[in-house]
Amino acid sequence: MPDVSIDTVAQTLEARIRARGAVLGVIGLGYVGLPLSLAACSAGFRVIGFDINEAMVAGLNDGRSPLRHIGDDRVHAVRRDRLFEATGDFARLPEADALLVCVPTPLGRHREPDLSYVESTGRSIAAHLRRGQLVVLESTSFPGTTREVLKPILEATGLRSGTDFYLGYSPEREDPGNADFATSGIAKVVAGDGPDALRLVQALYDQFVVRTVPVSSVDTAEAVKLTENIFRAVNIALVNELKMVFHAMDIDIFEVIDAAKTKPFGYMPFYPGPGLGGHCIPIDPFYLTWKAREHEISTRFIELAGEINTAMPHYVVARTAQALDRACGRGLNGARLLVVGLAYKKNVDDTRESPALAIIELLEARGAAVSYHDPLVPAIPPVRAHPGLAGRRSVPLDPAGLAGYDAVVIVTDHDAVSWTAIAEHARLVVDTRNRLKRSDLVIGA
Repeated sequence: MPDVSIDTVAQTLEARIRARGAVLGVIGLGYVGLPLSLAACSAGFRVIGFDINEAMVAGLNDGRSPLRHIGDDRVHAVRRDRLFEATGDFARLPEADALLVCVPTPLGRHREPDLSYVESTGRSIAAHLRRGQLVVLESTSFPGTTREVLKPILEATGLRSGTDFYLGYSPEREDPGNADFATSGIAKVVAGDGPDALRLVQALYDQFVVRTVPVSSVDTAEAVKLTENIFRAVNIALVNELKMVFHAMDIDIFEVIDAAKTKPFGYMPFYPGPGLGGHCIPIDPFYLTWKAREHEISTRFIELAGEINTAMPHYVVARTAQALDRACGRGLNGARLLVVGLAYKKNVDDTRESPALAIIELLEARGAAVSYHDPLVPAIPPVRAHPGLAGRRSVPLDPAGLAGYDAVVIVTDHDAVSWTAIAEHARLVVDTRNRLKRSDLVIGA
């Protein structure tokens, strides 16, 4: 029997994708992989979700979502329609025509890229890689990751990218908790390792996102993702620095921003806060600074922004100490404080890189007794950088309890928090989010 040409294989796979008959495998079912899976299912694709978390796999197969902003009803619907199943059995990878990799890319102890999840996933795929499969990395990383890290792992099988299998990159653009932008409504940057791969990657995402934006190389697509998040990190650092400068001048930074954003051109509002959190903005810029050193380039601007944003929890603690001294004639040592909001952003339950964790530790290091309230985070999960906080539980927000604290520090402004209760019963509020605006009991930070 003559060999089937790779062109024929590519054409057949593309036809299956466009007919939505291809089976998709999504590796990593967290904040990126699960919304992606559901978007593909909504377009009629059958999706096999792979994850090493056995409890998550079991819950998804029972119709339960592990993410607060994704309701159980959505998972139950795709399970009922037999469009989605979760598994921890990576021997099933060959069942998928396209594999979408959505695994974490954290930083190490010294802010160096940690690609261990990408590498281990690559090895799992390589162990089961079959001819004609499409593999797309979605995880954020430095330019060159797809070519220099993932591709060699897959080609160690003897199969070749662009000849035996297809390799692409399409950076995730999830914003958990943002009701205005779901996965399918966000344009998707796509790239491939060669023209066949690009055509297949674009054909795939065209089926379930509003628009695809093809770029010339996987390195370019990786750079796009870093640029998006570095832009935010640098601008947030700028307004954080302005906040400190304007505070010294007795000027309200939030009033300044509200007035400045009335200009219809040349200005985009960014808002200060207690520090950066989440899985992207505190991490992604350092992937580029690390890679830039390979080319003997110093990314001073990016690193300065990182220093400012990382220092913000210290600024919040200093402002809290100052507020206590002025309002109560006492410092932090022995003070009873309530931190409101533990998640890294409003209306989500995600605590990754949350500045609230650093603020609690810094306050306690100066002798304060700290409790926290977060209706979305009933208990602090294990966090590598803050192991001593794991297991602590959220306290109720009641009038008597509020009156017992020397100060309330607002770190995350969830809509579900009773802000009226805080305004009416707290002795002193240090507000890092401008949630309560200015009043006699509120100190901006």
